[in-house]
Formats: sequence, C-alpha cells, structure tokens
Amino acid sequence: MTEPTLTSTPLRLALAAVCTSLVCVATIIFSIYVPSTEGFFNVGETMIYITALFLGPAIGAFAGGAGAGLADLLLGYWYYAPATLVIKACEGGVVGFLGWRRPKFRSRMLWKGFTFVIGLVIGTSLGIIGSMYYSGQVELTIGIPPPSAPNLVFSVPAVFWYALGGLVALLITLAGFVLEPEIGWLAFTTLVGGSVMVTGYFLYQNFILFPLFGIEAVAIAEIPVNIGQMLIGLVIALPVVKILRRSLPQLKR
Repeated sequence: MTEPTLTSTPLRLALAAVCTSLVCVATIIFSIYVPSTEGFFNVGETMIYITALFLGPAIGAFAGGAGAGLADLLLGYWYYAPATLVIKACEGGVVGFLGWRRPKFRSRMLWKGFTFVIGLVIGTSLGIIGSMYYSGQVELTIGIPPPSAPNLVFSVPAVFWYALGGLVALLITLAGFVLEPEIGWLAFTTLVGGSVMVTGYFLYQNFILFPLFGIEAVAIAEIPVNIGQMLIGLVIALPVVKILRRSLPQLKR
C-alpha cells in the first residue's frame, strides 16, 4: 500500500481543513490576559507555526488566514477579521516558504554559530518582553468566551521570564550543537513570519482601524504585546514540529 505524501491532493485538502480548525480552536479556547499592562496572548500563533513548518507555505497560509479570521468573527472582533485573514495568511506563508527552503552552509560550525545567535536573540527578547508586559497578575481563560470570569488568576514574577528566556536560549543552542545545527533556521523563519504579523497589525491599526473608528490609541503600544505572542508561539511550536517530523516521516514533500 502506497504511503501518503504531501503531493496527494485529497490528503492536502484534508490536512488544510483540520489545521484551519485547529488554528481557530486554539485561538478561541485558551487565552492569558495581564490587566496591569493589557498584555494578551493566545496559542493560535503556535498552531500557525506548526502547520506552516510541518506542512508548507500553502497549507500554512490557508490555515493561518482562514482559521484566525474565523476566530475573530466568532469572538465578535469582526473589525479585525479582514486584516487577520490577510496578515495571518502572509505569516503562515512566509514561515512555510522559508522553513522548506533551508540554505546550505558549507560548515556545520556556521550553522552552530547561526543557531547560537538566533537562540540568544529569542531568549533575550522573551526575557525583556515577558518581564515588561506579562508579569504581575495574570488571568487564564480556558473555554469559549465570553466567560463570566477567568478560570484562574495568579501572579507571574518578572524573574520567571528572565529564567525562561535564559532556558530557551540554552536549549536552542544545545539543540544546535548536539542534535541538529539547522534548528536555528526553523527559529529564524518563525521570527521573520512573526515580524510580518507584528508589522501588519501595526499598519492596520495605525492607518485604518483607529482612524476609521475614531479610536484614541497608539498602535505602537501593541507591538511589544504582539512580539510576546510571537515568541511564546515560537517556543512551543519548535519542539512540536521536531516531534511531528520524527513521528510522521511518511508525510513528506
């Protein structure tokens, strides 16, 4: 019996439908909010990165745009849905495109050095953004909004994010030096795709949404919050993608 591959049209359609649903559900049912800084994130970004890195740019773009856009509609954020459809599709497409076109360095040491730099950037950014925007009282909500109250309220100290950032930098570096030097490229692709998301929402809010609705807010204030969501999604997605690639080698290009 022939093993399924990603060139099979029925399989690609089925995977696209499943991943779109997973992006939508992940965006809706799990969220964390920090009242003191109005920092907010969900794990929808994680599913976009996993889909794009594992299944490529086409499915990553479709699942990211359609899944996240549908989540906005279901949550009542219809004014974000058109932008989300485009922005998250671009994000998934970029991550998938770069993730499947890994450059070839002549030396493994170059890969290791590249991975070390990427790990340092991610760890440092996570420590700074997390301590500034996701520390203090945190409200965890699991389930379909609008909830009457958060499921759990707890406090996260700033030192947690510094420790997490250091751990992430260490693990990425160790993975690059011991297991797979190219792990840095996967991290880099999500940084680039995430930057597309951060930039896209800034432009939409600053030049379209806020002026159109007369909202007196500064769009640039949302940038660190979106960066935080990107980094957390990246940290969760990378090990999941590695596990999927090892567990399902038959799903190959």
